[in-house]
Amino acid sequence: MSRLPLRTIEDAPEEARERLVAAEKNNGYLPNLLRVLANAPVALETYLTVGGINGRASLTLAEREAVQITAAATHGCGFCVAGHTAISYKKAGLEAGVVDALRAKTTVPDARLDAVARFTEAVIATRGAVSDEALAEFKTAGYNDQQALEVVLGVSLATLCNFANNLGQPPLNPQLESYRWEASGIPVAAE
Repeated sequence: MSRLPLRTIEDAPEEARERLVAAEKNNGYLPNLLRVLANAPVALETYLTVGGINGRASLTLAEREAVQITAAATHGCGFCVAGHTAISYKKAGLEAGVVDALRAKTTVPDARLDAVARFTEAVIATRGAVSDEALAEFKTAGYNDQQALEVVLGVSLATLCNFANNLGQPPLNPQLESYRWEASGIPVAAE
């Protein structure tokens, strides 16, 4: 059971309703993350706005999803790991071995995506104050300064949704159930 109300389009604050309608139309269902964020319309707006900006980054969709899964696994957010696993398979075309490694925070069988995952972990662990070596390794994998900052952008987006989910503990939507992931010691609510 969610610790925060799961808002519907009908009972959400007026400022959130239009965004919820658009999200439901876009997804085919209303993700419970957005239902939690609707309790604070500015949080919902920030998440959707930053998500749109992140979508314009020079990192590929697969690379952006590597950031999101790595951050969610690091932050213990089962909802976001499940959601981004679905996107990784359905939209980014990632293979199971890659997604499984991202979810487990182990070596990714794709060297570039592994570099993204390792750099994402370094950004989170150091609050952005990564070592010269970590930045150099990221760049050696073919990335540049812009993309290093885009990883920080992705981490900022992930932090908002991961922490909101960890606070609210919404259940997984049935559409995400087959992608369920649970961090050791952190509960994922059941529908």
